Amino acid sequence: MLQLVNLSKDYAGRVLFANISWHLRKGERVALIGENGAGKSTLMKIIAGLEESSSGDIQLAKGAKAAYLPQDGIVTSGRKLFHEARSALSELLALEEELHRLGQELEQLPHDGSEHDNLLHRYGELQEQFRHRGGYTMEAEIGTVLKGLGFSQEDWHKDCGQFSGGWQMRIALARLLLQKPDVLLLDEPTNHLDIEARNWLEQYLCSYPGSVILVSHDRFFMDQVCSRIAEVWNHTIADYHCSYSTYLVQREERVVALREAKRLQDEEVQKTEDFIKRFRYQANKASLVQSRIKQLEKVERIELPPERKKIRFQFPDAPKSGRIVLELQGLTRSYGSNVVLNKVDLTVEKGERLALVGHNGAGKSTLMAVLAGGEYQGGSLKLGHNVVADYFAQDQANVLDATRTAYDELYSDCPYEMVPRLRDILGAFLFSGDDIHKKVGVLSGGERNRLALAKMLLRPSNLLLMDEPTNHLDLFSKEVLLDALKGFDGTVVFVSHDRYFVNGLATRIVEVGEGALTDYYGDYEYYLSKKESEAVQPTLTSVRQARPAADTTANGSPEALPPQNKDERVKDREEQKRRKREEQAREKQQQTIEKEIAAVELQIATLEVEMNSPGFFDNPEQGLAAGEQHTALNTKLEELYQLWESCT
Repeated sequence: MLQLVNLSKDYAGRVLFANISWHLRKGERVALIGENGAGKSTLMKIIAGLEESSSGDIQLAKGAKAAYLPQDGIVTSGRKLFHEARSALSELLALEEELHRLGQELEQLPHDGSEHDNLLHRYGELQEQFRHRGGYTMEAEIGTVLKGLGFSQEDWHKDCGQFSGGWQMRIALARLLLQKPDVLLLDEPTNHLDIEARNWLEQYLCSYPGSVILVSHDRFFMDQVCSRIAEVWNHTIADYHCSYSTYLVQREERVVALREAKRLQDEEVQKTEDFIKRFRYQANKASLVQSRIKQLEKVERIELPPERKKIRFQFPDAPKSGRIVLELQGLTRSYGSNVVLNKVDLTVEKGERLALVGHNGAGKSTLMAVLAGGEYQGGSLKLGHNVVADYFAQDQANVLDATRTAYDELYSDCPYEMVPRLRDILGAFLFSGDDIHKKVGVLSGGERNRLALAKMLLRPSNLLLMDEPTNHLDLFSKEVLLDALKGFDGTVVFVSHDRYFVNGLATRIVEVGEGALTDYYGDYEYYLSKKESEAVQPTLTSVRQARPAADTTANGSPEALPPQNKDERVKDREEQKRRKREEQAREKQQQTIEKEIAAVELQIATLEVEMNSPGFFDNPEQGLAAGEQHTALNTKLEELYQLWESCT
């Protein structure tokens, strides 16, 4: 599908990669891994034809196309969302237009005319090509992609200019997916997606018919999608045919073996150099010395991959708090007529790691702001005994003073007794040497996030409220943050769209949506399994508890569940029966729709065979009736698909 032959790229003498030879097979899904600045994005742009290489060739299979989605910067306006997405199918739309034109010509030509048969043959060929490429189902495909990426049907009729930056990138991603290039190049495609959209994109890419190359900082996403890892380092590419988690193990083994091989090589080189120095000026050893010099020149020196810099830190010991850390009762938060939280109840206990999940705009950040002391209209919020909270807002990195240096930014908010430790804290977050004197305004997104996290170490707290703390952090920094939070002896309430991070930290999931909170006492995998089994969206306005049958504590012992009275147990059983009945009815309806879809598809296929038969359009009335029937059947098929999707 794709072949790189001796590819090189440099900027003003700085070599990104040199003489890369690499291939990609059809259907492969590859993750590009490497340090920031290694050249991952540049390599994808070169493959897509957006940048030129310094030397070498790129060979794509005959007729194959590559398309690239950057991290950000794409803005669209002046056209409604659905029409913008539809415009991505320009080739299909051109086929549809030509079919329409040929159909009109066939209606006007006499059936015994000299051009009729040729025109009819051309019409049949185009119709088969249109059908094979999904022309008759393209409207349904557009709806599926837009829905999967989080757009509601109301959004379809909005001008693209009404959407914010993150949603603009979703529009660009939708267009790219609908184009179905043979090589799909995605640079951080999950950056602007919530968990639901990430799950959908993951499934979509797993069944994508072409090849995929992607860069991502979402470990879970890469593990599910990619079966091959290509590491860009030392100006070349190293391949690992495995998942990302397996790659981490194999890479470490490879580096250990390389270190040992380099040690042995260095010893041999040192011995050879010592021999040359010792006997260089002895005439009777001249031939031996020359032989060793030539031998030394032929040695291919082993290069070790660069040591990855990691942030290393742990949160200060948490002051002791009461068992109840915070409690919401009947709390309401609204913006005008938009009620985001509608009389919700929530109790957080000491030591919990509570993750807030839900689609973009559901109210997660609003709830976090309320927990941090923000405004609300009704109900109450009570902090427990001796609770000291620290809040990391979603835009915390943007709150930093751009005119200060990294050191001054920490110093401005530092207690007196912590001043001697400022350099150590900055060093733990990879700010060393002159880096501590860099202005905040010139720091990258990842550096600003690390600096904002460093400020949380200045004062001890026992309740951490963290809204998207992993934004702009690389994979290794996320891992260190995860370990630090696991070792924190206080309570954590957090929002993250990184599923690996959520699953590794959360002991309880609270889903935010439709003004309500729904509780799931377990990790993220338990939450997903419950959602699949229930297939019911949260509709209650108070927290609904959905505990596993056998909750356990961190040490594996059974966790005591609060006792239920008889009325509650009966109510729970009735609720379970109701859900089961709804699930059975939904499955039955889905099966009925699937049978109808199969029947309509059979009718379409039969009709298309008749329409493609010689002489079919000799009778203009018959041709017109068949065209109308074909349109009606496809309209019905689209409606059935939409109905089927609403049942899934």
